[in-house]
Amino acid sequence: MLAGKHAPCSRYTGKNQAKNKWQMACRETVFAQERMVAAMSEPLKLTGMVLMAVPAGEYDKRTVLLTKERGKITAFARGARRTNSALLAAATPFAFGSFTVYEGKNAYTLVQAEIADYFREVREDVEAACYACYFMELADYYSRENLEASRMLNLLYATLRALPRPEPDNELIRCIFEMKAMVLNGEYPYEAANDLGLQESTRYALSYVIQAPTQKLYQFTLRPEIFQEFRRVQDYYNSISIDRKFKSLEILRQMTNK
Repeated sequence: MLAGKHAPCSRYTGKNQAKNKWQMACRETVFAQERMVAAMSEPLKLTGMVLMAVPAGEYDKRTVLLTKERGKITAFARGARRTNSALLAAATPFAFGSFTVYEGKNAYTLVQAEIADYFREVREDVEAACYACYFMELADYYSRENLEASRMLNLLYATLRALPRPEPDNELIRCIFEMKAMVLNGEYPYEAANDLGLQESTRYALSYVIQAPTQKLYQFTLRPEIFQEFRRVQDYYNSISIDRKFKSLEILRQMTNK
């Protein structure tokens, strides 16, 4: 009788053991596949800029990079929050250079960086830094993952280089960046440059930004009355073309009253 009562329990224990062995075998298979993928993957060296960096876990950072070769990518920098990490300075916004990453299933892993420019003058100027943060947000808005982004990267780099200079004014830089970003994205209404309701100098400035190469974008200034009209045109196209509110722009407007 006792043996009969305990027999079902024995069968149940045997089933559990078989199930556990099966689960362990599955896990080992998954781990083996992951190790195989890691061993087969080759490091990628990408030229880019850090758009965003936020804490991830206790010591890591999750970064968003705008790269020439792969467009916008998410890359995790392991241990980048440790004070002795080689990635501590590299995994910060505005850092521009070469980034060595490994491609994973859902994200990249950042393992090395050679930074060519930290844009220290921009970081040390509160207003310039606020403008730069807005440009980063706008670049993130227009960029797409795993699509070549050399022109947007060049525009962002040239714009941050222009910010510390006495001229042009930062508000003019903002309008030029917004306009050129729309042009690169194929969204700018070119007929604006032919609007006869605008002053001739305004139409010329609009045409110049549309056609000028990136390295020559920030080589002009405008008289106050022409700039006001130029800005009104750009603000109007922003309002009908961009479907997002940018926190950095709101902060910028509160700070500068512009």
